[in-house]
This record gives sequence, C-alpha cells and structure tokens, in this order.
Amino acid sequence: MGRAGVRKKQKTMEIFTIKGEYIQLNQLLKALFWVGSGGEAMVQISEGNVLVNQSVCTVKRKKLQIGDIVTLNGNSVLLQ
Repeated sequence: MGRAGVRKKQKTMEIFTIKGEYIQLNQLLKALFWVGSGGEAMVQISEGNVLVNQSVCTVKRKKLQIGDIVTLNGNSVLLQ
C-alpha cells in the first residue's frame, strides 16, 4: 500500500532586480513587503531570523549584491 497523498507545498525562489551596485538588507525586506516597516525589518534582522546565502545575518544595513540569496520565514529571493 502506498502512502496517502500528502504533499508539501514547495516555495519558489523570487527574483529581485537591484538598481545600482547594491541594496541594503533592511531596504530589501521592505521592498519585498516581507515586513511592514523599517522597525520590523530591524527586529527580524537583529533576532537572527534573516539568512543571507544560507547564513544568519544580523547586520541591519548589510550591502547585498547580485547573486546573493536572502531568506526570511521560508521565503527566498535571488538578487539580480
């Protein structure tokens, strides 16, 4: 007998195109509407909830560049 049809919903990776050389981490979270305010972005980052390239990042204004991957609450984005 096979298992019941239980499927996990897989999240897809978003693509975000940056203008210029970099975008700051807190600005990216706001631009993606992953947080409601700059204050919420700072809290999420300082509490270690944000991953940059699969590592916890607590640098609020980290300069992100093309090729970086940012993850928060199971959502991921690739910067282009």
